[in-house]
Amino acid sequence: MIKFAYTILYVKDVTQSITFYENAFGFKRKFISPDHEYGELVTGDTVLSFAAITLANTNLSDGFVESSTKGKPFGIEIGFATENVPETFDNAIKAGAIAVEKAKTKPWGQVVAYVRDPDGFLIELCTPMG
Repeated sequence: MIKFAYTILYVKDVTQSITFYENAFGFKRKFISPDHEYGELVTGDTVLSFAAITLANTNLSDGFVESSTKGKPFGIEIGFATENVPETFDNAIKAGAIAVEKAKTKPWGQVVAYVRDPDGFLIELCTPMG
């Protein structure tokens, strides 16, 4: 069986990104490598990881599209379930997130909001389903 193990975000500063996620969402630091090129947060069953753009460039010989706060976000998001979307949204903004969409209730009853992290990655904040 294949298991979804982690998502890695390529960022300019691993320590700064991990600190943002700790402050914005209350996640705990699992570790940061001694060279500060890679780090992980404890987020539940799936690990949220960060790799420095310099490290990513050594892994991907043809390069990649860097995330940025300029322009529209990528067509992908990471999602965090929370019982209190408006409060989580406000905490994220106070920690340095960029507001995208305030909390709205979807037709199926789920409350959803969107922010972007300081590197430009899109984050969905939503109430749990089921």
